[in-house]
Amino acid sequence: MSGFDTLLVANRGEIAVRIIRTARDLGYRTIAIHSDADADAPHVRLADDAVPVGPAPATESYLRIDRVLEAAAATGAQAIHPGYGFLSENAVFAQAVLDAGLVWVGPPAAAIESMGDKAAAKRLMREAGVPLLPGYQGVDQSDEVLLTEAGEIGVPLMVKAAAGGGGTGMRLVTDAALVPDAIAAARREAASAFGNDDLIIERALLRPRHVEIQVLADQHGNVLSLGERDCSIQRRHQKVVEEAPSPAVDEALRSSMGKAAVDAAAAVGYVGAGTVEFLLDTDSSDPDDPSRPGFFFLEMNTRLQVEHPVTELVTGLDLVEWQLRIAQGEPLGFTQDEVAIDGHAIEVRLYAEDPANDFLPASGTVAAFDVGGGVRVDTGVEVGSVVGAHYDPMIAKVIAHGPDRDTARRRLRTALADATVLGLTTNRSFLVDVLAHERFAAGDATTAFLDEVDLTTPHPIDTATVAAAAAVLHRERTLVAERRAPGLAGWDSRGSRDVTMRIALAGDVHDVVVHTHAGRTEVRIGDTVVAAEASADGVLVGDRRVPYRAVARDLDHLALRLGTLDLEVRDVLHAPPEDTVVRGQGVLLAPMHGTVTALNVSPGDPVRLGDVVAVLEAMKMEHTMTADVNGVVSEVGVTAGAQVAADDVIARITPEEELDDE
Repeated sequence: MSGFDTLLVANRGEIAVRIIRTARDLGYRTIAIHSDADADAPHVRLADDAVPVGPAPATESYLRIDRVLEAAAATGAQAIHPGYGFLSENAVFAQAVLDAGLVWVGPPAAAIESMGDKAAAKRLMREAGVPLLPGYQGVDQSDEVLLTEAGEIGVPLMVKAAAGGGGTGMRLVTDAALVPDAIAAARREAASAFGNDDLIIERALLRPRHVEIQVLADQHGNVLSLGERDCSIQRRHQKVVEEAPSPAVDEALRSSMGKAAVDAAAAVGYVGAGTVEFLLDTDSSDPDDPSRPGFFFLEMNTRLQVEHPVTELVTGLDLVEWQLRIAQGEPLGFTQDEVAIDGHAIEVRLYAEDPANDFLPASGTVAAFDVGGGVRVDTGVEVGSVVGAHYDPMIAKVIAHGPDRDTARRRLRTALADATVLGLTTNRSFLVDVLAHERFAAGDATTAFLDEVDLTTPHPIDTATVAAAAAVLHRERTLVAERRAPGLAGWDSRGSRDVTMRIALAGDVHDVVVHTHAGRTEVRIGDTVVAAEASADGVLVGDRRVPYRAVARDLDHLALRLGTLDLEVRDVLHAPPEDTVVRGQGVLLAPMHGTVTALNVSPGDPVRLGDVVAVLEAMKMEHTMTADVNGVVSEVGVTAGAQVAADDVIARITPEEELDDE
């Protein structure tokens, strides 16, 4: 098929919305697919037509090639755009689309296959003259060979899934004794995520920069570099902040890396938008120019990248538009010399996760979502959207552009600090702190930044914050009472009134009294008295006015943004006694919704402190649950493969000291 006017987007969430918007602007008819969980999602309503493809688990919906093709046939779609994730780098899917007589908006299946296997890709890059780190990418995948090769490479080393990406199936090893455990864990995670447990092993760079080159290639043999992105701010090998251009790359290095990326793309006959990722080692030199840092091929992503907006903002090119143009057979309408970089752009990924709790994914319903103006916001959620355990926890990408790096950084930090995202735990405040940190501001951050700088400690909840939260809750209750009995809310014959509360906030409980008299409000917390008055203009604490946004869950519960803090505020004065099941001392509770991918114990088994009891997987992340005491397993509350909810009992362990007393 040489042309198309109807496009099916085989994805969900933010990237589906992004693609559909550009496609509609270009006059294409758009088709969405959705799981049962996404039946009312924004991308579904934005498209011209939508087709259900199965239950919530991706393996039963978005990853079902047959159902996606059936949706295309049923709606008359002539082309399929895979977005990123899911089937976007699946060569079998790409070929199936072509075999069905449809246009595949992406690279040839052969290119996907060549670069999809990280080991084969590195062998191919070596032949193309692209620099590589020392490592093993061999066909023999026996544990014996892997352990031998690891011993020859030495630590630190990286164990990585050959078919992987996004940090899944990846382990950094700095102690040679832990290599066997790392291989076993990476194999298990890779098999679960990709259906392929092949691994590669390579020398690890502990403090490199992660710099990638965006390439664009047409069907006529033209391949161009669109400059670099710096993606060094990562946690668990997942990118958190991305920017273009990189503060560590000058024109000479940009040219050298761009040529290597173009050579890599040409070596596999690439077509469309793709990204060649490199590690930039600031501790080594380029053999051709000792004054420049060395760079080494990491992998090629044969799809649109999550962070593509920063490249769009500095080049003025719409990459989705060019994907569609290339798929239609159009040649690139510009040359390498015409690619210009305008200013600087920085993107952050706003996740539903808890940085203070090891970045565990969070779930919930979006109660308020407002990032404001002056920045680009790419999102697939809105107020009322449910962020569940089945998909990636990213809520939105927020991107700022400026004439220089510091202007872009300040704009983005201000937008995030003023943003309202309520209803579930997010990394918003964490991102604000990253952007404000002096090392990031100076452009000196490497991939080790989040290991070296702890920004996960929650902001302290001081007396003023408790008073402000109590004042806001009191105002919200008064507004409800005013609607029910106009003119009588807060009335008291004595002219003053005391309201007693027990405010639960950030894990602590505070006994407070809200006292009103002669139109003034003060909050008493123990022996401390704080003047705190909430109004539509903010909450005045002493002589400082703090902006806030509140969403009432009920009369005793608020979701509250107070300045840069996101808080859940509860009055538990009349709450029933808490459940006696608590985490710790032998009781292992699920920290999140997810799936039990491994269960290593049975009732009666002895365990030692630190032994792996179970492994949970949720939102593309694996969480290992270990014994917190020495003892004997007395109860197992789950089975392997089972779905669990947050705080479900995984296992109970009777501590040794209790066994001795029996």
